[in-house]
Amino acid sequence: MGRLFGTDGVRGIANSELTCELAYKLGKAGAYVLAEESKGTPRIVIGKDTRRSGDMLEKALIAGICSAGAEAICLGVVSTPAVAYLTRHYNADAGVVISASHNPAEFNGIKFFDRQGYKLPDSVEERIESIILDNSEELPNPTGCAVGRVTEIKGAKEDYISYLKNTVNTSFEGLKIALDCANGAAYETAPRVFRELGADVIVINNTPDGMNINVNCGSTHMEMLRETVLANKCDLGLAFDGDADRVLAVDSEGNYVDGDKIMGIIGLELKRRNKLPQNTIVVTVMSNIGFDIMAKEHGLVLEKTKVGDRYVLEHMLKNGYALGGEQSGHIIMLDYNTTGDGQLTALQLVQIVKNSGKSLAELASIMKVYPQVLKNARVKNENKNRFMDDPEIAAKCRELENAFHGEGRVLIRPSGTEPLVRVMIEGRDYDYISKKAEELAEFIERKLG
Repeated sequence: MGRLFGTDGVRGIANSELTCELAYKLGKAGAYVLAEESKGTPRIVIGKDTRRSGDMLEKALIAGICSAGAEAICLGVVSTPAVAYLTRHYNADAGVVISASHNPAEFNGIKFFDRQGYKLPDSVEERIESIILDNSEELPNPTGCAVGRVTEIKGAKEDYISYLKNTVNTSFEGLKIALDCANGAAYETAPRVFRELGADVIVINNTPDGMNINVNCGSTHMEMLRETVLANKCDLGLAFDGDADRVLAVDSEGNYVDGDKIMGIIGLELKRRNKLPQNTIVVTVMSNIGFDIMAKEHGLVLEKTKVGDRYVLEHMLKNGYALGGEQSGHIIMLDYNTTGDGQLTALQLVQIVKNSGKSLAELASIMKVYPQVLKNARVKNENKNRFMDDPEIAAKCRELENAFHGEGRVLIRPSGTEPLVRVMIEGRDYDYISKKAEELAEFIERKLG
């Protein structure tokens, strides 16, 4: 990836790494590049999560957008996928989200969507970077009536809620559901959607104060949701992350239901309705081998990409697939939205529970999650991409794979940011795979350290 943009926009500690000056430059360069094809005044929608730094960065971003001659349309606090949807809904030229997703409150980020609501390809991000860092293109400085203006859409949340509700065709009456909103972007919309669809809703972590986003709550900390589900005898619980592009679940028995299981449940329902192209789900290499085994047993095909939802999306678009995502709960349903949408996914999951007459525990039991062990091998940075060139390392991996007889696997990949090779082993026996992962990591360290 580039010098500013990571795998999911520009991120950093707000006012230190992600400064107002950088936000201004991103607004100006982003508006210039993304609105080139606009026939009138370019229009760019802006949403943010609940972080304290969001207001500060929003003002700087707006200044940059207006200085490029574009109209900045403020949506307020909305989820990342809401911005993707509303960019299309309002026929805007681009969308921008101010959020650092599941990261702590001191971090923030700026992410762009194109006019169709898709994340930007590398080439476009690199052009914006080059303008900011290398002055590769001279940007205009419009004056007078050509300067951009700021508008606000008061009904953005209502428009998004209406869209979400129209993706389901059943009432949730009779279901008791716990929602963990992570003190983030879904804190208003998620409770409203589920209540308006008839569910009895218990909400936790929906009182954001600017600094409590993701703090011991949401999809990265599921313990409180589990306790809430069990204490209140809920049918299920749903946890979002800070910008609500992810969702994970808890069944009525307190078992965690991860992204793999959610995709399996939704995929089988889509297959039953002939709505799953080529019976295929796109996942990453980190999906559990239990998903592979379940897929084979039920006539599903899994196609795998590198880790990262952008790679999942690219593969889906290239091949015409409708469902894909990650174990973390970032699930893309292209029949509805152009990016992962936690609230949308949650609604589709609950609709299947209601229409099937089965509990979430029953539906999730189709897949057994195999234990995974992850160990880090510290190596020289220049060697971290050369591990499979070593015939002895490759031989050890093959030997382990063969010993599993299809009920386990070995995955080795370099860290993107550290001098590490990450060793992940899956199998039935946790003690056995822990021992083998430790042995393999130590062997790689001796060879490449």
